[in-house]
Amino acid sequence: MKKSRVFTLTVYIVFLFSGSLFAAEEKTLVLGGASGWDRVGELSGVSEAAGVRPHTVLALSSAKGTESLTLDMAISFDEGSEGAFRDSTGRYTVSSSQALAPAGRLRARIGEGAALFSGRTGNGQAGFPDDEPLVVAPRDKDALLASGKTLRDFSMEFWLYPFHAENGEQILSWTAARTSAQGQGVFQRIQCSVSDNRLRWTFQDFFTSPGDGNRISLSLSSSQALVPQTWSHHLIRFDSDTGMLEYLVNGRGESIAYASPSGREGGEVYLPIAGNEGRLVLGSRFSGLMDEFRVYGNFAEALLTKYPPGGGYFISEPVNLGVTNSSILKIDIAAGRFSVDGNTAGGIVRNVFAGFNPPGFSDHSALHCFVRAADTPYLWTGGSPGSPSSSWIPFEPGSALDLRGRWVQVALRLYPSGDGETTPYVDEIRIQYLADDAPPPPAWVRLQARDGAVDISWRPSSASDTAGYLVYYGSNSGEYFGNDAILGVSPIDVGRRTSVRVDGLENGRLYFFAVAAYDEAMHIGEFSRETAARPLRMVP
Repeated sequence: MKKSRVFTLTVYIVFLFSGSLFAAEEKTLVLGGASGWDRVGELSGVSEAAGVRPHTVLALSSAKGTESLTLDMAISFDEGSEGAFRDSTGRYTVSSSQALAPAGRLRARIGEGAALFSGRTGNGQAGFPDDEPLVVAPRDKDALLASGKTLRDFSMEFWLYPFHAENGEQILSWTAARTSAQGQGVFQRIQCSVSDNRLRWTFQDFFTSPGDGNRISLSLSSSQALVPQTWSHHLIRFDSDTGMLEYLVNGRGESIAYASPSGREGGEVYLPIAGNEGRLVLGSRFSGLMDEFRVYGNFAEALLTKYPPGGGYFISEPVNLGVTNSSILKIDIAAGRFSVDGNTAGGIVRNVFAGFNPPGFSDHSALHCFVRAADTPYLWTGGSPGSPSSSWIPFEPGSALDLRGRWVQVALRLYPSGDGETTPYVDEIRIQYLADDAPPPPAWVRLQARDGAVDISWRPSSASDTAGYLVYYGSNSGEYFGNDAILGVSPIDVGRRTSVRVDGLENGRLYFFAVAAYDEAMHIGEFSRETAARPLRMVP
């Protein structure tokens, strides 16, 4: 009788390759500069400005908003193309002739443009008499100047830059028809024109007694002369409680009249009533620039600064750093400040580029910086930057930060100079971070076939933050995921061990194996090079 002998075939497969040490590298993400500002998510009072730096910058917008609840008409002249001027409230139609042209941002007092009046006539253009460069007409029954509308408080303002300030230049003219209490037709007119180097206002049949329908005409004139080739702000406003009609130039009271029978405060107040089919004409025979023509339904205050004292802000979109638990190291900001000569229309830009991380500006313009980070952009709590309930953290540009997350968001508040004529600007934002990359795979893997099993061992990953290993296997090359009676469960989490026996395998069948490392944040790294073994038992 022969003695049977059982042989076990042992198969060793060793894989060794050279590679980098996968050292963590500091990375930089850039907003602005040559990368542009397409990642800006929200702007308020801030806009892109060209011509300041080689690429566009973010700066305060000098354009007036439309947030006032009493704003009735707003013609900003920012549209930048002939014939495109409009009333942003939508209550009035605006039409212009060839005697009017747009002027760009560098010639504007506020915003992106102004209206350039040539002083020429309309050249017989269809629909435009010779002295009507721009015509405004109410088209909404809720407009203050709609036909037959009785007004209470109202204000009218604009910026003016006369080239010559000659007698007879007409800044504005409102004309309408009315019917008197006696049933007679009445010609209503408001006129503002240049006389003796001053602006003179005339209100003819615009104020009417609520009781008996009697009318009154009023006139006002500035005490200071218009200075050619200099911007000046003009505001006329009416208080229906006292009947006071007041004219201000550059915020200073120039003249007062009272819409009352006595011409003084007290007694009955005559109220303004808009005539029928009224038309407002701007700039007849006027040579110069006009900007920000506005009408309000209240006794408005003059805002003379180029930039609003409250400033503005911008917030970037949540930026994906690619890996959770990434470390935000610091944020560098290249910034400066600029102004356009506020007293002229010469377009002189005064620019001071302060480089990266300036400590501050001597004119008190300022940047206040905020940042927040998280592994998901959906769990940030509410609150605006700087509010007590906010998830935003203030930071100094260039200072070390202690923030972690896959997503980061930056917000900046911009404040103008003390006189409101200079804006800070942001040229570039550089977010420096360290991505929490997954550990590299083991560089050396060994397989030993067993009866119905394979022993697999490997050299530890070179990363210091390796928290464990996953062993992947399958019966087809590159197909490692399974959960069935034949293949078992793949991958196998073996923790910090560097070897494991995979059993329950079919003898004679070829299996493919790979190992991946992971860190404490469960960032799973790449597979090691694939290896293979065939478990079997030899029987004589």
